[in-house]
Amino acid sequence: MRELYDRTEGPAFAYAFEEFQSALLEIAGKQRPDAGQAELFEFLSKLKVEELVLARACVAGNEKAWEIFLTRFRAKIYEIALAITRNDAAGRELADSVYAELYGVSAQGHERVSKLLYYSGRGSLEGWLRTVLAQDFVDNYRRAKPNVSLEEEQERGFEPAALTAAPEASPDSRLVPAIDTSLAQLAPEDRFLLSAYFLDGRTLAEIGRVLKVHESTVSRKLDRTIAQLRKSILRALVEAGMSKRQAEEALEADVRDLAVDLRTSLQESNVKPFLWEKEER
Repeated sequence: MRELYDRTEGPAFAYAFEEFQSALLEIAGKQRPDAGQAELFEFLSKLKVEELVLARACVAGNEKAWEIFLTRFRAKIYEIALAITRNDAAGRELADSVYAELYGVSAQGHERVSKLLYYSGRGSLEGWLRTVLAQDFVDNYRRAKPNVSLEEEQERGFEPAALTAAPEASPDSRLVPAIDTSLAQLAPEDRFLLSAYFLDGRTLAEIGRVLKVHESTVSRKLDRTIAQLRKSILRALVEAGMSKRQAEEALEADVRDLAVDLRTSLQESNVKPFLWEKEER
């Protein structure tokens, strides 16, 4: 840890070694709770410790760290936001919103908390910022138009750009077969639900009207299906020789970077909408 700390600008940011050590132990505890010494050493050595220290120093409110962060990333944040929204005004609004979250907003007398606290150093800080911007864009879009599907907006000319950066490393070759196998094992109605929501961009309300159930029922069913699919993929990866930890890391890959034809995998001939048993609200 001392060697890693010496690679950073911690002293210049008044970010002490003890704080750095505590941060690494916290990250390792979450990401590698059962790691042995060799595995832990390998994990820590791959962290982007220079950018991690910059982010943590910004969280602590160090002015020099903020100056460097703004110099390196403020223009990039606006550039990414513009690429996502494809609209100058919307891009600036998204970038300003995310910047406020990064700086941290006090609430009712509580201490300011910066979203940079959640950066773990596992990937580049720019890649993490891109993901934050993309997630905020999607969340804001869903909140603003809960009853309008992305497909309807696309018909009106709205076409969001790709939302996340490409992964820094190629996905494990065992991931695609595991996904294919797990999708094939889903019930037809579950494939229909995933296809309607994620591929066709249908809202929960729209799916509920087709299936003649309340949208809250669709939401619960969707959550259960996603959880079931995740467990199935993890199980398949473990059976393929991965450790549970390796399998969980493999699932962090962006599915758009995999050779998986999701539409074909999720569709089945003669799959018709069905009626789920109505659940108690």
